[in-house]
Amino acid sequence: MAEDNTWKELVASFLRYLVAGGIAFLVDFAVLFLWVKVLDWHYLSGAALGFCMGLLVTYINSNMWVFRHRKLQDKQVAEFTIFTVVGLVGLGLTLLLMWLFVDVSAGVWSYFGIARENAEVLAKLPTEALVLLWNFGGRKWLLY
Repeated sequence: MAEDNTWKELVASFLRYLVAGGIAFLVDFAVLFLWVKVLDWHYLSGAALGFCMGLLVTYINSNMWVFRHRKLQDKQVAEFTIFTVVGLVGLGLTLLLMWLFVDVSAGVWSYFGIARENAEVLAKLPTEALVLLWNFGGRKWLLY
């Protein structure tokens, strides 16, 4: 019976993380969109800045709402450091995946008639899905 409760709590945490991640994604995506479309700056720097803003939103939501138990309750500096390291690995994955989905896959986008400028923004969608799984798993295992 305890396994049922553990499984239910994991699923509930993941669903809350999806909502919190959705909020962080909106912040992240808005920064990327403004960076690329409004300021006309490079998509990788916009992806990095957006990711950092999303990291802060996720940290606050994770501690206030997503996870019921914190392994490092009274060690906020260590907790934030580990949270950030998981996020930095996620950032590395984000940059790698964005590069793969935009530059390496440029021929695929053009085959479907999608301009590079649009590919830079559309590539964020599959990237976020993959990085979400990494971030949840890493943070759940190490911190919560």
